[in-house]
Amino acid sequence: MPEQPLADRRLSKRTLLAAALILLVIPATMLMGIFVLDDRKYYFISLLILLYTMAPFALVFEKRKPQARELILIAVMASIAVAGRAAFFMVPQFKPVVAIVIITGVSLGAEAGFLAGATAGFVSNFFFGQGPWTPWQMFCFGIIGFLAGVLFKKGWLKRTKLSLCIFGGFATFLIYGGIINIGSLMMFTPKFSAEALLAAYASGFWFDMVHAIATVVFLWLLSRTMIEKLDRVKSKYGLIEP
Repeated sequence: MPEQPLADRRLSKRTLLAAALILLVIPATMLMGIFVLDDRKYYFISLLILLYTMAPFALVFEKRKPQARELILIAVMASIAVAGRAAFFMVPQFKPVVAIVIITGVSLGAEAGFLAGATAGFVSNFFFGQGPWTPWQMFCFGIIGFLAGVLFKKGWLKRTKLSLCIFGGFATFLIYGGIINIGSLMMFTPKFSAEALLAAYASGFWFDMVHAIATVVFLWLLSRTMIEKLDRVKSKYGLIEP
């Protein structure tokens, strides 16, 4: 793929707005759900996260109306992530969701990556079980997709298998595992302490490792084919550009 001009690597206002919502508003909403709503209104918090996600995503289309095929493309990627998670239900943590979300972020943009990840986390939990963990999973899936889109836009993440696999492995282990373990501690332990957090990380280490390996495997197997397919669809129909 040819190098992007430097001007094209600048983050747009909508991406900066999305970053503010993702890094500030969504975590504040999740904490509100825990401390104000006693972690019992997780459906409400999950829907708020989706609402926040859709706000900057709508700005992708700027002054024109989105075409149905553009929305369908993102819905298809989220559906593939949901189906992939369900297909591997018998193997704990060995799921393709993060890989699909990274591919979405790189191909369709950071906002689409977050929307696909958050949607996949919410919808798939109708099969795996909704609970106070749902907003945390939505956030973790989404932020990795968003980060993949941002890093690709800046030219720091390449569309090669090696680059995507390295990013995917570290992002799954450090970002998803790092955040979800904090969420588990806050959901199930009344007292937050360094010792309790260390125990949570230790107990989740192998689960996070398996999850990271799964992401690397699925990116290696799927990334080139899926990105090429998405490129052809975007080129043929003139769809959204990241």
